[in-house]
Amino acid sequence: MRVWPGTPYPLGATWDGAGVNFALVSEHATKVELCLFDAVDAKTEAQRIPLREQSDLVWHSYLPDARPGQLYGYRVHGPYDPKAGHRFNPKKVLLDPYARCLGRMITWGDEMFGYRIGNGDEDFTADDRDNAGMAPLAVVVDTAFTWGDDRPPRTPWHKTIIYETHVKGFTKLHPRVPENQRGTYAGIASEAAIRHLTELGVTAVELLPVHHHVNDRHLTEKNLTNYWGYNSLAFFAPDLRYCSSEAIGESVREFKMMVRALHGAGLEVILDVVYNHTAEGSHLGPTLSFRGIDNMMYYRLVADNPRYYMDYTGCGNTLQMQSPRVLQLIMDSLRYWVQEMHVDGFRFDLASALARELHEVDRLGAFFDIIHQDPVLSQVKLIAEPWDLGAGGYQVGNFPVLWTEWNGKYRDSVRHFWKGDGGAVSEFATRLSGSSDLYQWSGKKPYSSINFITAHDGFTLNDLVSYNEKHNEANGESGRDGTDDNISWNCGVEGPTGDPAIRALRERQKRNFLATLFLSQGVPMLVAGDEMGHTQKGNNNAYCQDNDISWLSWDLRDEAGKLLEFTQKVIAARRKQPVLHRRKFCQGRSVIRGTDLKDLAWFDPSGKEMTDEAWSAGFVRSIGVRWSGDVIDEVDERGERIVGDTLLILLNAHHEPIAFNLPGNSRTLEWERTIDTALPEAEPKMFAIGATYDLQGRSLALLRVERPGEEV
Repeated sequence: MRVWPGTPYPLGATWDGAGVNFALVSEHATKVELCLFDAVDAKTEAQRIPLREQSDLVWHSYLPDARPGQLYGYRVHGPYDPKAGHRFNPKKVLLDPYARCLGRMITWGDEMFGYRIGNGDEDFTADDRDNAGMAPLAVVVDTAFTWGDDRPPRTPWHKTIIYETHVKGFTKLHPRVPENQRGTYAGIASEAAIRHLTELGVTAVELLPVHHHVNDRHLTEKNLTNYWGYNSLAFFAPDLRYCSSEAIGESVREFKMMVRALHGAGLEVILDVVYNHTAEGSHLGPTLSFRGIDNMMYYRLVADNPRYYMDYTGCGNTLQMQSPRVLQLIMDSLRYWVQEMHVDGFRFDLASALARELHEVDRLGAFFDIIHQDPVLSQVKLIAEPWDLGAGGYQVGNFPVLWTEWNGKYRDSVRHFWKGDGGAVSEFATRLSGSSDLYQWSGKKPYSSINFITAHDGFTLNDLVSYNEKHNEANGESGRDGTDDNISWNCGVEGPTGDPAIRALRERQKRNFLATLFLSQGVPMLVAGDEMGHTQKGNNNAYCQDNDISWLSWDLRDEAGKLLEFTQKVIAARRKQPVLHRRKFCQGRSVIRGTDLKDLAWFDPSGKEMTDEAWSAGFVRSIGVRWSGDVIDEVDERGERIVGDTLLILLNAHHEPIAFNLPGNSRTLEWERTIDTALPEAEPKMFAIGATYDLQGRSLALLRVERPGEEV
């Protein structure tokens, strides 16, 4: 095959319509060979082509006879010296870090390790066996795609409602999705899946990792999988496992079709991305890509003993965020997914690890600098998981502007309140009103808080109110995995029960959590299946369960169907009421001169505003909040003043009923009940100011006054 010099950029394998340019960066390599394979099942490469050109530490060549569909990998030469941080081994075929698509997945064997397996924890001897028949291979792709009139929905942050889901688990069991599309990108793009999302009322789909990932060897040997996918190997390649077609390169096209279909329904696509570590693990992990290309360049090594990796992630390694080439890799990947794949935003796993320039987390680190100045990435949705496993890694409230955050304090506070814990009401009120203590000080807005009750990592909503202990036996780790910080509601009976009273209490508690989530200021995130009562049978760490523990059931009879209807109802209430998705924090003061109409007011069950003494009382479990619909300090996108209903939310976390006197003001005549979690099927009902509302134990009620400021 003819070989021309080519260019050092763009990195990766780039088809230009006439040939393919190959470019690989390695600062410390002494030689790089491009390996071309003729078939997926080939035991060795058909050709080895030395990349003789080197520009700015990039090894490159152009092959005018190469075409899309060409399978390839690399062999990279250099010293094998773990004590010095080098782990080159040319016996190992390596995956291109810029691979746009995989053509072959990994086959596990001792050959996939750069060192000789069998010497305990020693990794000083290079393994001399060739892995060409087992290594993952990249494939050259033609990125051409007809997007038509595809446009990003650009839903404003304050109007965003996120639905966190797994590509496979969402549709794998869906009876109205074509069978060959279930569990795939095409399945999410199906009419049935999109109808569920739009009827539910969410505005964005947040997909668990779709970057191609590795199923760890130890899981494969146990007949388990890395189901969640937080084990990335290829930051540009959509995972082959979620493609309905086995044709080489088809996963790229199918992913684009999914995005186009979701956009057509007004739904944004957010990707959960894992740039903090890779699938190669610790110093005893396999050599698949980065480690063999340039270990010192890609990974954060222990300064005085570079044999080992700094591990802020709990996954064995951490990417080297001080390296310009690592920053380039991440930025190129992010821009690729926005510009080429048309996604609308990202949720960054263990984002604090990305901010660690030295040992401490630096909220103004280089990673944030380059994101903020980037004309593409600064315009998309950015969500941080604001913690990692290192010292000082818990950074909720400390990420800079442009970033929203998973608000773990919201989750914990809401759970504590509905469990009935004493002393929880003050913080609960702060979380319900947007967590101003975390975000207002830096000039951020209520929508900086991504509110959630559950996430993929932990109990489902159903299991949160049904189990007092985790049940992770299926994971094969004797129940040692998963968090032990269990603050689920203790309903007295663990596991399934035929007791109608217990079952009713559980259903009510689910409604309480859902109503609280969607009636809070901030951006709500709903985990797929919680709207239908999905259970993982008490497993709070189902990362390796690629089965009906994780896959959603679509049997909507009985409680499941009723819970879905309730969720649709409360989401519709949120979307209809501007006061529930404010762009600014309330001040707790009068919003109309000469009236007592405050933008935000809190009440005790007597109907009087909360006093300092009431806030500090440890036994308070019942509270009311009134949001004024005269939001005169806000205008909509067209500059028109926003006016909506005034809302009153009554919350009772105590197990006994309470008589709540309905408060009013100079402009309120009567309240209309629209939602009561104790009476989910009740019709709207009117109540006079000062009347007593019988708020049942462990329940929430939403009442409204139509368009305050108008005649009522």
